[in-house]
Amino acid sequence: MKSIREVYVTGLGPSSSHTMGPRRAALAFRGRVPHSAKIRVTLYGSLAATGKGHFTDRAISDAFGSIPVQILWKPEVLLPYHPNALTFAALDADNRLLAEQTVYSVGGGSIVEEGRAETAPEVYQLGSMAEILALLDQTGQTFWEYVFENESPALTDYLGDAWRVMQRAIQRGLENEGVLQGGLFLPRKAASFFAKSKNSSGLIKHTNKIFAYALAVAEENAAGSEICTAPTCGSCGVLPSVLYHLMQTYGISEQKIIKALATAGLIGTLVKTNGSVSGAEVGCQGEIGTACSMASAAATQLLGGTPGQIEYAAEMGMEHHLGLTCDPVAGLVQIPCIERNAMAGARAIDCATYALLSDGSHRISFDDVIKTMTQTGHDMMSSYRETSTGGLARFHALRNGK
Repeated sequence: MKSIREVYVTGLGPSSSHTMGPRRAALAFRGRVPHSAKIRVTLYGSLAATGKGHFTDRAISDAFGSIPVQILWKPEVLLPYHPNALTFAALDADNRLLAEQTVYSVGGGSIVEEGRAETAPEVYQLGSMAEILALLDQTGQTFWEYVFENESPALTDYLGDAWRVMQRAIQRGLENEGVLQGGLFLPRKAASFFAKSKNSSGLIKHTNKIFAYALAVAEENAAGSEICTAPTCGSCGVLPSVLYHLMQTYGISEQKIIKALATAGLIGTLVKTNGSVSGAEVGCQGEIGTACSMASAAATQLLGGTPGQIEYAAEMGMEHHLGLTCDPVAGLVQIPCIERNAMAGARAIDCATYALLSDGSHRISFDDVIKTMTQTGHDMMSSYRETSTGGLARFHALRNGK
């Protein structure tokens, strides 16, 4: 498996697969053809279907600076490797082809270039939860120790930076108000939810704060602000909301938060390795489901859970999101995406609580639930995998005469 750094990528929203990935690919292609007169970019599948709502064209054009860019949209064309595909063509002044490259944006900001060898090194020899749990049983370690034993010493600083980005997104989101751009006229709710949480008590107070923190980050993402994927932009509010709430409630140190991020990152990496975090490939269960698994595991660790209880919480976080479709209304990362971050944050705390009440033993393993999620995603009709042609997106469009 690769480094957990691939799970935590800092950048501008609203989409890791439709904004971050294409921009990253465009910058790489530009570096190879610096003297092009013009660039032609063809978007396929999900990238074309919801690219305008995700600002894909803007992200690509901005990456090429002053070089003119022509965008071709082909939502009906699916390339075999992944639904999020794009082809760059560099042209001279006489429209002669100088270079061409097809790239796949596979989720979480990660890209795969067709015909080019994978350059990211393998960091972990073990590739399944069962193997890792067996090792921890032998060594007496827990997940975060396993992570730091395999990663470079710079990981601590990297996770510290990621945590600071997450906190800034929460703090900005709690202050910013108004209507989000995009045409849905959706008002921000984080500031209001946070204000109301101050007048509540008990369990409701805790839940209200998690809602507010998750909404804050998700709304910042929808506005195209700086966020950190966990594991994607569309699900970036879940993990920060849980960690921030636990830090504020129990006075948890940054050192322990970083350890929790390490464990959560390992969970996300296992999903990316053995399944997918791409809504275009497996639906929102791969995004929000993975984020809930990550947050459930992190919360269980921070609250004193054993490796078995942490694995159980992570398994539940995904199990109870199985079948979740990706059907963004108007192709925007707003409805139902923002609300789902809040719901998954609260559910992560529930999963952690349930796991901590148990002895950690259960029938469905984390590995099995990832296999199930992946198969379920592949069985979904394409209209439910980030194309905005089915589900909530379709019926909203019909109701509005579109």
